[in-house]
Amino acid sequence: MTNVNVFTGFDVSKDSIDFFSINGSGKSGGQKVAYTREGLKSLSRKVPLGSHCVLEATGPYHLKLATWLYQQGYAVSVVNPLVIKRFTQMRLVRAKTDKADAQMIASYAQTERPPLWQPPARYIIELSHMETTIEMHIKHRTALKNQLEAFEATGMIAPAIRSSLKKSIAQLEKTIQDLEGRMEEIIENEHNAMMKNLTSIPGVGKKTAIALIVATGAFTRFDSHKKLSAYLGLCPRIYESGSSVKGKARICKLGMSRIRAMLYMCSWSAIKANVACKELYDRLLEKGKAKMLALIAVANKLLRQAFAIAKN
Repeated sequence: MTNVNVFTGFDVSKDSIDFFSINGSGKSGGQKVAYTREGLKSLSRKVPLGSHCVLEATGPYHLKLATWLYQQGYAVSVVNPLVIKRFTQMRLVRAKTDKADAQMIASYAQTERPPLWQPPARYIIELSHMETTIEMHIKHRTALKNQLEAFEATGMIAPAIRSSLKKSIAQLEKTIQDLEGRMEEIIENEHNAMMKNLTSIPGVGKKTAIALIVATGAFTRFDSHKKLSAYLGLCPRIYESGSSVKGKARICKLGMSRIRAMLYMCSWSAIKANVACKELYDRLLEKGKAKMLALIAVANKLLRQAFAIAKN
């Protein structure tokens, strides 16, 4: 990394790739290619092989390009879009175009030298897709249940409507069950020991253990539990300024809401069965802290325990 003198930022969309390169002598330039097989091949002629290539994590679109660059031998980093947004705001840049975004990503790469990225294992990607699909189905199931309840409250729901909604709900529940079973099967094949270790923590069940393994790439994506807590949105956010602004400390909620909800539910079991968590919960209540805050602290405690047992 210390010998790299060319930094290339990529702004990726569904159909095109804008990229901007900055070299050590201050020279720079940007181009645009189609997000096709031919477009990717042309990148190898336009981007120097020694470049440090940086992309934003833009949903499904960045993964194909990042993997291709990695396979071609480039140094690749994938960063949170919020980081680039704050970097751009700090530079007081007002232009918002694909080319301008690629240029700011290249400037960020040159200034910050972000850590290198490696492609996740294929089964991790499959698990991630299953997790997203399950979450989508759960939201759809909840919407159908609420609609059925609303129709039945009128006392005039047609039998055909009731039957249709119940059939759709049952079908979604079967699909969710099948996907969860497939996820558990993959985890047991790839990380059986880790799964057993995580579920040995009082309060952590199979679904939570699987979700943590998927979100962390089997605990390879983070080198500290604090970074993992921040990624999941469980780290506290303090809002204070001078002597007049004294906001309440709250979790930042910038991460994955489903895992946060799982850990929060796990904390209820942990304060009964997990000695360390119960001691923490009781201690915070004795200090006058709210139950919600104490339970969030317990969720963070469970996350620290999971991180420690997975890493060791």
